[in-house]
Amino acid sequence: MTDFEDIRSYRDSEVPAAIRELVKDPAYPQLAKYVFPERKLNEITKDLLAITTIREFQEKISYPIVHRMVDPKTEGIKMCGTENMNKQYPYLFISNHRDITLDAAILNVAMHEAGILTTEIAIGDNLMVQPWIMLFIKLNRGFLVRRNLPVRETLLASRQLSAYIRNTLSDRKISVWLAQREGRTKDSNDTTQESILKMLNMSGNADFLTNLETLSICPLSISYEYDPCDFLKAQEFQLKRDNPDYKKTGQDDLLSMLTGINGYKGKVVYRFGFPIKEEIKTLYNRNLDKREQITEICTIIDRQIHANYEIYNTNKIAYDLLLGENRFTKEYDEPEKTAFCRYVQEQLTKVNIPDKDEAFLTNKMLKMYANPLINYLKAVI
Repeated sequence: MTDFEDIRSYRDSEVPAAIRELVKDPAYPQLAKYVFPERKLNEITKDLLAITTIREFQEKISYPIVHRMVDPKTEGIKMCGTENMNKQYPYLFISNHRDITLDAAILNVAMHEAGILTTEIAIGDNLMVQPWIMLFIKLNRGFLVRRNLPVRETLLASRQLSAYIRNTLSDRKISVWLAQREGRTKDSNDTTQESILKMLNMSGNADFLTNLETLSICPLSISYEYDPCDFLKAQEFQLKRDNPDYKKTGQDDLLSMLTGINGYKGKVVYRFGFPIKEEIKTLYNRNLDKREQITEICTIIDRQIHANYEIYNTNKIAYDLLLGENRFTKEYDEPEKTAFCRYVQEQLTKVNIPDKDEAFLTNKMLKMYANPLINYLKAVI
């Protein structure tokens, strides 16, 4: 455990001390009031200090918080494909990434309520912009992915991360959630980053295919009808276009977190694919070099993620508008199209940057909603 001291989640024995630290944080009173507005602060604190395990913290604090944040902002959470898995077996869930904080939080609530082992969660340390966030994340089985390091430190951090993931799966028998790439895909064109597979291979002691096969990778698709951060993502595209050296700040990440939490998401679907162990085995006899093996496994993961999207009318309307086609016009009506176009324009009014390029921003917004359908069609045909 000492090998992972700076990145690992908390253990049960550390929960009381972590909670004592949490309630001492200057932000705690405001957070408590926001999360439990109907309760008195001393009552909340008393209940918190009585908690002694991670599971108890999640069931009494975290899961109710997620419901409070998500239920009013969605038209329901649907989880599909659980029949593809052994509910008591640890998997490495590799998924697309939509919301900066809620993707894994919603997943774990849904899995808990379905009687499935919940996951440890990989979260970039760039999001630890406040001390209480670090405490809360680690109390929820979150572990850190260290970002923006010098080259040598990046290599060491990747080895450590790989070893921690393998240890969590094989020794501790706990599932892991990992995004298919560093950060969110801003245009929803979800593809698995090859560097993720290279990192996972680092902790193995066999050949590349065996090292990946033994991790029990299971692709997972996350589909939101509406993305509350769509205008922020479009804005970032223009900022990077106009200034190639543009870099987001911690405040930008915090704004994305709050926007994702507070914004309307519509229908939300999590769909598990099939574990890819058997598909990896088929690669052994194809005489592929390591680079080709990496490409093939990325393709296997991407194909499942794309084929398992939930396709909404927002995706169909954006597809037709972006490509100037009428392919899906029979599947939505004119009022739906008008409402979606109005939604896009209303979201773009929130963009506040110099030299705002309406045409560019609109195109980026349409791509965000069209790309899941474009990739779905490629995957299922």
